[in-house]
Amino acid sequence: MRRKIKLMLGAFLCLNCVFAQHPKLSLDLQEAEWFKEAKFGLFIHWGLYSILGGTYNGHTLPDPSLPQGESWYAEWIQMRLGIPDKEYRALAQQFNPVNFDADQWIKEAKEDGIRYFVITSKHHDGFALWDSQVSDFNSMHTPFKRDILAELVAACKKYGMKYGFYYSHWQDWEDPNGALPYWMPKRSDADFEKYWQGKSLPQVKELLQKFDPDLLWFDTWDEETHITEKRRDELIALVRANSKKCLINGRISFLNPGENIDFLEMHDNQYPDKILSKPWQTPATMTKSWAWHAHDFNWKSSCEMLGYLVNNTSKGGNYLLNIGPKPDGSFPAAAIRRLREMGGWLYANGEAVYGAKPVPLAVGEGIFLTQKEENGNSYLYISISNPSGKIDLPIDAKRIGSCEVLETGQPVPYREVKGATHIELPKEVFPITSLIVLKAKLTGKIPEGGSL
Repeated sequence: MRRKIKLMLGAFLCLNCVFAQHPKLSLDLQEAEWFKEAKFGLFIHWGLYSILGGTYNGHTLPDPSLPQGESWYAEWIQMRLGIPDKEYRALAQQFNPVNFDADQWIKEAKEDGIRYFVITSKHHDGFALWDSQVSDFNSMHTPFKRDILAELVAACKKYGMKYGFYYSHWQDWEDPNGALPYWMPKRSDADFEKYWQGKSLPQVKELLQKFDPDLLWFDTWDEETHITEKRRDELIALVRANSKKCLINGRISFLNPGENIDFLEMHDNQYPDKILSKPWQTPATMTKSWAWHAHDFNWKSSCEMLGYLVNNTSKGGNYLLNIGPKPDGSFPAAAIRRLREMGGWLYANGEAVYGAKPVPLAVGEGIFLTQKEENGNSYLYISISNPSGKIDLPIDAKRIGSCEVLETGQPVPYREVKGATHIELPKEVFPITSLIVLKAKLTGKIPEGGSL
């Protein structure tokens, strides 16, 4: 009997060990509330690739004369333009961004209406922007000799900015066992496991323990990877064991994210056309490249990007807008101008974005609906990107107490037509801006079914 009790006790202790090593994989849903309310984030792609600015050895991306050169993505320049490993690693001795100012970066973001900040702590090239004890291929082993993440985290805390890190957990072109692009020989599973245990997991643990991020942005897409369900859950378990708040995105395993991620990550510049129930976001570029590309002049207008922001908000999602800083650490002037224009619009109209929820009603193209309850009152926000003098909404006009232009307070007339609400905008409204927001005070809350 005593031996049986000892065996049972031993089994119980072993189970405790298992649970201690593998904590609960899901996070409290409340931890994602800030993300759902924030709506607008700033993404940064910056590293050794920024030095090259999209050009190497007389070739500039995209270059169809090279087998893999047909891409604008300057952060992929090592593989797209076939830079030898030794030459690429030598770029670390040129990395000296003398104009980098973490305080200036985050202050700019804060003033432009950004609510959270995400930077490439390590992209596919394997170069880390912090003082990593796992690999010396990092910013401390350059002429710059500074822990960039530490400075940015300090600035984020100073300005009350949520922050997170992009970390390439799958591809790593510097590590001899890290995954490579699809057109190159695939690592064996045993070799990849060496990278997984020797660099990927240890560096993620470093990021968690040293910087306590609010989210981690992992990167895979719709192709076969080495991230099996076992590895996916092993990484999730590592994050949960070291943080009770850190959110995890769906691109930890794009084809099979599972149920324990905290928000879905769309494809690059992908915008869903329907409401999604789980928190989500679109990672988006201002140009075609993510990293600095000196010859990429395909700048989107601030109006176009605001359209993406309100579209995503009306579908329950976020907009993570990217900038590729220059090699010296400064933001391109074109990026700053667009951020400030967007920030100015948000200063006047952010009420329709931050903390706003989608409205399950079918409306015309170029019209985006959000809703919010404040101080016992319900409000409907109508964002209009398609200049039109007339709008029809499938809402009982008797449920609307008032309607005005959000930015100016100008009253907007409305009336009931065939059971719907017909709004005719005053002709002077659209010269204010190309993206107008109307604010309607409702006499009751919009029900789940969406009918008013």
